[in-house]
Amino acid sequence: MLAVFAVCAAISLAASAVLIVRIERLGHRFGVTEAVLGLAAAVAADAPEITSAVTALVRGQRDVGVGVILGANVFQLAALLGLGAVVAGGIVLDRRVVAFEGAAALWIALVALAVVGGGVAPSLGLIAALLIFVPYVVVSSMSAERRARLPIPARWRGGVEEAIQEEVESMDAVEEAIEEATGDLRVKVGSRRDGLVAAIALLAVIAASAVLEWSASSLGKEWGIPDIVLGAIVIAGVTSVPNVVAAIYLARKGRGAATLSEAMNSNRINTLVGFLLPATLMGLVISAAGGAGLLAIWYVVMTAGVLGFAYLRKGISRIAGFGIIAVYVVVVITLIR
Repeated sequence: MLAVFAVCAAISLAASAVLIVRIERLGHRFGVTEAVLGLAAAVAADAPEITSAVTALVRGQRDVGVGVILGANVFQLAALLGLGAVVAGGIVLDRRVVAFEGAAALWIALVALAVVGGGVAPSLGLIAALLIFVPYVVVSSMSAERRARLPIPARWRGGVEEAIQEEVESMDAVEEAIEEATGDLRVKVGSRRDGLVAAIALLAVIAASAVLEWSASSLGKEWGIPDIVLGAIVIAGVTSVPNVVAAIYLARKGRGAATLSEAMNSNRINTLVGFLLPATLMGLVISAAGGAGLLAIWYVVMTAGVLGFAYLRKGISRIAGFGIIAVYVVVVITLIR
């Protein structure tokens, strides 16, 4: 069973990498805007954890499913931003970029807490999250000329433009890293073969991630691992590997804003697609029992703390990166205990 888990994790992560590159190529063929293309590629990068979480929810493993999404979000704050700052010697950020990226991320984190705490139904939570996420996507998808006519203060407009550009370029960097690792040369315009490969890769991600969750749950029962720990630490950590690799790549390149965008975008997509949407469609009643409520609180606290520090200090220093990682260690300890 352990071998099955390892093999499925490898297949899921590899197929996700292939899917990202093929989506980028097909997007250029059909003239998709860079912002929409970046969003689609981000969903592909998050496909392993999303599929694992949805599989768990469908199988009635609610603590595992919720744990995968919230655990991945907390882990990625520590790994993408904390570890990224440690490896790169610090991450420099513009306050306007932090505000633009952080506003939607913090709102969605608060919505997740309200839903997990039982105060808000998943359907209402989904609506509340979309009220912020949809305008964010619409603004990101606009041309620079149309955004210039938006009724926002001129001093903030530059930050919005930089944040959007970095979001697009962050996914470009992910693709570059994948292609450098595989030795595959970038092809700007996709073909029918790319479409076929993308479809196969998507099926591979779904199938492998589903079996990954099943094998992990089986091992968890055999070894007596609590569901929330299994989802939030084991599965979340394994399925977040592509985003961690990408963030470290970006941080070492000095692309601080792109690193922040990678982390915030991944967390937003995870919460919406991997938690709120399936919980709404399945009519689930989410309970804070089993550590999910504690994990949701940590998700909000770490999101607010990291963004607040980055805004005040105009970035994340190496020492602050160690601090973020230390907080994550505390989260792990509280879940295990």
